[in-house]
Amino acid sequence: MFESLILILDATLRVSAPLILAALAGLFSERSGIVNIALEGKILAGAFAAAATAAATGSVWLGLLAAMATAIALSMLHGFACITHRGDQIVSGVAINMLAAGLTVTLGRYWFGLGGQTPALSENARFSSITLPGADALAEVPVIGLLYSELISGHNILVYLALLMVPICWWIIFKTRFGLRLRAAGENPHAVDTAGISVAWLRYRALICAGILTGLAGAYLSTAHSAGFVPNMSAGKGYIALAALIFGKWKPVPVLFGCLLFGFLDAIAIRLQGAELPIVGEIPVQAIEVLPYILTVLLLAGFIGRAVGPKAVGVPYIKSR
Repeated sequence: MFESLILILDATLRVSAPLILAALAGLFSERSGIVNIALEGKILAGAFAAAATAAATGSVWLGLLAAMATAIALSMLHGFACITHRGDQIVSGVAINMLAAGLTVTLGRYWFGLGGQTPALSENARFSSITLPGADALAEVPVIGLLYSELISGHNILVYLALLMVPICWWIIFKTRFGLRLRAAGENPHAVDTAGISVAWLRYRALICAGILTGLAGAYLSTAHSAGFVPNMSAGKGYIALAALIFGKWKPVPVLFGCLLFGFLDAIAIRLQGAELPIVGEIPVQAIEVLPYILTVLLLAGFIGRAVGPKAVGVPYIKSR
């Protein structure tokens, strides 16, 4: 049973990695006052850019750069619509999601002729697992060996990076001048403007940070967790990341736990596939696939309490004259 628990926790980290990156991306943008419902589209576009570039060049690192560049470009498009032209942030976000969903399939069919998919990536074109020092030697040691060799070791670099980004983002947002100004732009942009700081430029920089993180999340899906791109492979992870962001009340560490919660439920659902219960018998695959989403909504609704976001989030800023 201990081994089964370790395997579930191991799967939890792998499933949670893109959620953590996407939720931190939403944290930057919403702390600055921009509702980033476009996380889903940016993840999907980043996943396609990473897989397509890696397939064409054979380099996973070029794929990673392409994913971040693509997600940043969509973030700038989002900013141009809702910061420069003060458009509705929800509408522009939904438009980006629709654009990414359609454009990735269209380009995939045109470039590769595989029904929207990219070719399967070779070993050099995807991120492989990293075996930490001493993991093989400790594998046979009871308890500690399994924890280190299976749970801590054996993940790819983007999983470790996702976990590392939590304290980094916490430090940037709560301990730096940029973070202080960013939070002020989301709470009271008029005060920021009065201090002679450009609210628009702050929000654009927040969207650049969000683009980098969503690009990492997309690259993880297609070049680390999988060996290529398939249509709509983000599968609602951008929306789940937004739910985790609200669950964490716009703070990095609680956001991490919200993402791990969904990952844990998803890992349990995977283990339940093909299982038989005493009364209902074998559980349908469709019920297993929807289970983590239902449980996440119920748990978030039941335990979140009151979550109050930044006061100016979703409100276009109009400069005082």
